[in-house]
Amino acid sequence: MKHAWKRMVLLAVSAAACGCGGKVKTTKVVPPAARPVAREATEEELLDRYNAEAHSLQSINATLELKATGGTKYTGVIDEYHEVKAFLLASRPYNIRMVGQVPVVGKTVFDMTSDAQTFEVSIPPKNKFLTGRVAQERQSSKPIENLRPQHLLDALLWPEVRKEEIVLIEESNDENARYYVLTVLRGGYKSEILRKIWFDRADLRVVRLEAFGPKGALLSDARYADWQPVGPGSGEEYPRIIGINRPHDEYHLDLAISKIALNEPLTPEQFKLEAPAGAEIVHVGEEPGDEKP
Repeated sequence: MKHAWKRMVLLAVSAAACGCGGKVKTTKVVPPAARPVAREATEEELLDRYNAEAHSLQSINATLELKATGGTKYTGVIDEYHEVKAFLLASRPYNIRMVGQVPVVGKTVFDMTSDAQTFEVSIPPKNKFLTGRVAQERQSSKPIENLRPQHLLDALLWPEVRKEEIVLIEESNDENARYYVLTVLRGGYKSEILRKIWFDRADLRVVRLEAFGPKGALLSDARYADWQPVGPGSGEEYPRIIGINRPHDEYHLDLAISKIALNEPLTPEQFKLEAPAGAEIVHVGEEPGDEKP
């Protein structure tokens, strides 16, 4: 009786597949040349690869197109800002400067710099000069005003994974690719996630960096694509497309790099920003209602 029941089920499935216009499955053959390859690597190999890239990169001098988006569905309002041409300098350990200009016209709309202690932002169209502490965390009601130059630093100049830090490895798959993910833990009384490093197993390149704060708060989610050589014959490569999402600051940046030089000597003077004559000086965070960049 049991075998007879199985035969009936098989006959029914066959009938559905062959008759009545029904199809049980569709087979699609992927040509060998189009089949992705998932490379194998150990935790140690991935760490060595990541740290070698992080250690070798000491400075960036880049020209790029920058597009910012402020707000999310959760805030109820999403503001998309016009694309600007930007010039960026970044140097270890803490220095970064970025100047944004209106394309074609070349008029400066912002000039911002930051070091380990303070940030400064000049906004010529508003004739304002903002300054404050890097550690200042008070949020603005306007998400784009939470943008700080130091937010770009770790996304552009990756922090190395120290030997004393605990690292876990896992695999992750989606419809687009297969990944290795290294999770770096923050020690102390209670271990917490410090960052996650995503490698595309097709080429073992870093394609995503997530940075976490206390209690697992996702501070930054940076994604990288279109890795290219820095120059003809150069062994150095860098991604040309970078997306930086700051969930708690409620803004997103899209960077499209058109020109880049790595590890050029940069002087402290290149990161100095002076307040324009007659500009209103705003000390961010000192009083309620202070304006932010």
